[in-house]
Amino acid sequence: GVSAWWQQSFPCSACLSLAGAVARWRGEGRLAVWLRVPILQSQFAAAAASQGFAFHHAEQGSSTLTLWLGDGPSRLPGFATHQLGVAGAVLDESTGKVLVVQDRNKTLNAWKFPGGLANPGEDIGDTAVREVFEETGIKSEFKSILSIRQQHEHPGAFGKSDMYIICRLEPSSFNISFCQQECLRCEWMDLDELARTKDATPITSNVAKLLLYGYREGFDKIDITMREFPAVYTGRFYKLYHRELPESYRNIT
Repeated sequence: GVSAWWQQSFPCSACLSLAGAVARWRGEGRLAVWLRVPILQSQFAAAAASQGFAFHHAEQGSSTLTLWLGDGPSRLPGFATHQLGVAGAVLDESTGKVLVVQDRNKTLNAWKFPGGLANPGEDIGDTAVREVFEETGIKSEFKSILSIRQQHEHPGAFGKSDMYIICRLEPSSFNISFCQQECLRCEWMDLDELARTKDATPITSNVAKLLLYGYREGFDKIDITMREFPAVYTGRFYKLYHRELPESYRNIT
């Protein structure tokens, strides 16, 4: 390989040998070194920095530093640049009402769709369903993606970029039992009213109009649906989101 991983306990001898190890890796033609430092041995990050290492990312139990050994500027990939937020627009097609909440601890009590940040390894639709249930007590099923918002230098993402995805969900329960810590209010609101009210966040108003169009004219006009395929990595799968293809195109071989 072209990279070297260095992960071990850090007695003083190992700290002192780092310079020698870097020289050896250069001689072997390595291009980069990734150094993982356990949190309880964080003092050794300073020793690594003295050899030219820089922080790449940190997790709960460790930090990872990197050193580029190749010519020119580093070509190592950066760490995660976005956080992922997902909301669920739960539409009861039998009544034309959609589930909305008002956040507690907000200066502006505007209506919005319930949602929150995705957990690591969690699919988009699963995040929407989970967040809706945690905030409102409503059970639902993922149907499609309605919209994607990208915003850079987001204050809530520590200055990184933010992706905010709104999904269309179908309810399987209807009695609201909302989280008092997160929500000030929660109700089923007429979709037409949500599309017209001034008391909704801008993105909620725009998506409400999109959802109203799909409700009246057919969800096939607005839905971004999902299909799962096997990945090139053995035993793994990926999910592909796109407008639905006609069957004649899906079955082309």
